Amino acid sequence: MFSLGSSHRYYLYGGHCDMRKSFDGLCGLVSTGLGRGATGGDVFVFLNRRRTHMKLLHWEHGGFMLFYKRLEGGTFPLPKRKGTGGEIDWSELVLKVEGIVVEKNHRRHRFLLKKAV
Repeated sequence: MFSLGSSHRYYLYGGHCDMRKSFDGLCGLVSTGLGRGATGGDVFVFLNRRRTHMKLLHWEHGGFMLFYKRLEGGTFPLPKRKGTGGEIDWSELVLKVEGIVVEKNHRRHRFLLKKAV
């Protein structure tokens, strides 16, 4: 229950979202706007036009979870890359929620173990 963390994949919806949408409306945006299935266990992030409200939609066994944050001042930052939406890192989401903007980002090379397919 309430298990969001770095083990999930996060997808930012590229358009503006009407924050009156609930579970079914957001699932429709996931399938049409992102081309993904909402029940796969991924977390989908939605922002309103003014970027003052954020919703996260997540499927856990048994049903959907909806997280909602409204800012009383300021806005959520947009990612630097252009596009209609896509995968973002857990750390990127945490920075976005906390209002931290990284001006210069340089990721150092790390060893990644390739999984056998």
